[in-house]
Amino acid sequence: MTLRVINPRQVDGALTGRHVLLIFLAFFGSIFAVNGWFLYSALSTHTGVVAVEPYRKGLAYNERIAADERQHALGWTDDLSVGRDGRIVLRIASASGEPVRTGVVTGSIGRPATAGYDHALAFSEKEATFVAEAGTLAEGNWVVEAVVRAAPGQEPIYRLRKRIWLKP
Repeated sequence: MTLRVINPRQVDGALTGRHVLLIFLAFFGSIFAVNGWFLYSALSTHTGVVAVEPYRKGLAYNERIAADERQHALGWTDDLSVGRDGRIVLRIASASGEPVRTGVVTGSIGRPATAGYDHALAFSEKEATFVAEAGTLAEGNWVVEAVVRAAPGQEPIYRLRKRIWLKP
């Protein structure tokens, strides 16, 4: 029996060192490309920051819970309507159903994922409702916040935070 040495370069379809190198580079190149895409997508979208000062807000958490309990005890109800023209109408009724007319109402409207579209709102009282103008609003998801105080600078009596969807 004689052994014959075959040159791998002469055999069609043989796996050579060059092929292994190209497979290795293609595999890890695709892994790096996908990881790069995920990194870009993660950094160019929502930052994940929910609160500007979470530690300080956390220190006042018990006071916030007590304020929510006081608000709930009032029995007030609210009705919020937002138009595409930016007109925001807030109706607040007491537990007996009478409109609440006392207080100074301030607030804001903005997108939930970015602060780039936030607008401060100054509500004025008109016919037992509080009305604010925010300018023309694009379709999509918005968050409206309103705070009722007895006088400017005092502790809030009533807080409202609602997420709305404006359709075309």
